[in-house]
Amino acid sequence: MILTVTLNTALDVTHHVPKLIAHTTHRVTAVTERPGGKGLNVARVLAALGHEVTATGFAGGRTGAVVRELLAGSPQVTDALVPCAGTTRRTLAVVDEASGDTTQFNEPGPLISSAEWAEFLARYEALLAGAGAVALCGSLPPGVPVGAYAVLVRAARAAGVPVLLDTSGEALRRGVAARPEMIKPNAAELAELTGSREPLQATRDARRRGAHAVVTSLGPGGLLAVTAQGTWQAAPPRALTGNPTGAGDSAVAGLLSALTEGLDWPARLTRAVALSAATVHAPTAGDFDPHTYEQVRGSVTLTVHEGAGAARPLISPSRARAGRD
Repeated sequence: MILTVTLNTALDVTHHVPKLIAHTTHRVTAVTERPGGKGLNVARVLAALGHEVTATGFAGGRTGAVVRELLAGSPQVTDALVPCAGTTRRTLAVVDEASGDTTQFNEPGPLISSAEWAEFLARYEALLAGAGAVALCGSLPPGVPVGAYAVLVRAARAAGVPVLLDTSGEALRRGVAARPEMIKPNAAELAELTGSREPLQATRDARRRGAHAVVTSLGPGGLLAVTAQGTWQAAPPRALTGNPTGAGDSAVAGLLSALTEGLDWPARLTRAVALSAATVHAPTAGDFDPHTYEQVRGSVTLTVHEGAGAARPLISPSRARAGRD
């Protein structure tokens, strides 16, 4: 079982409009609602890949009830959310169909009491006993200690469970010092953590801060991974237009699923890049387009970095296998 943690769960609402124009009224052409927050997006993609998944975090109020009702319609994901007195937040994504751009509005989340946090910790530690890996994802709701992820990383390490941390700001700074198996910042989060905007240097610096591996999302440029086994960049064959919401979460699902399956780093990165690209082509976060996934997976470009930064291209793992068959 893979355990996903979404402390700041959400009800993700996506509106599609023909063209987004400021200071005007819009007619919405389509609306979707999904259980959201980064970890729940990760959980749905993992389930679609065939993995057994348990999702925990907080859910409360009318919005939280809707989230749990929608989760019940996805039997591949086990609901282990902890009730809270506050109301689960909503996120609103407005997709401009003319440009393909998405505008996002995120609420802050409910205030979590110290008793609710203690109840969550007890639930989390119990769930670790049956977990093969853990994804700790997203922002912290008000009231949760800023060092919460560091506490959760240490608990997972004590239980012998590899953990992937995907957060930002001070929560990331403290979490990485607890030595997670992997972190997956984007370029902006990495720059905030390290003070460097040069991706390779910053990714190496982030690993020195405690993570066993750092995988940086470069947007259309793919993923850059610095690990004990080597340094690679994996890129899709072309930039895809569409809704990027959840693309990073799909990359997390790809990395974590490949880790639990014992795949090597080139294969992990290839899967993660293909899933991320396929999510851009899907209508809502937490989904991916299977046709795009298969198409991109066979065309990912891998570059290995050597020494102080010298790089050489590699054939994609899928192409290499195809060539030997």
